[in-house]
Amino acid sequence: MPQPIHLTDDNFENEVLKSNVPVLIDFWATWCGPCRVIAPSIEELANEYSERAKITKLDVDNNQRTAMQYGIRSIPTILIFKNGEVVDTIIGAVPKAKIEEALRKHL
Repeated sequence: MPQPIHLTDDNFENEVLKSNVPVLIDFWATWCGPCRVIAPSIEELANEYSERAKITKLDVDNNQRTAMQYGIRSIPTILIFKNGEVVDTIIGAVPKAKIEEALRKHL
């Protein structure tokens, strides 16, 4: 079963900005309760959309440069990238259906 790709400051450019498919990024931290609430949904999406999109996670505590670059002020925040640009933003713990609806718009 495909798992979300774990992003870092170092692999961000190759995995996200140079991706030829849409990329969903879950900005999260280990201490964040709402992040743990949406984690199963992110894992399910990684499995369901493995052929059409990259589903990724970025730990904001360990990758502060990227989090700061995109102005992440609260977590969980989900950004969807297409062609290296942010095309959608979701802030907070939301139902899987809302995340999936946003992702589908950009496939």
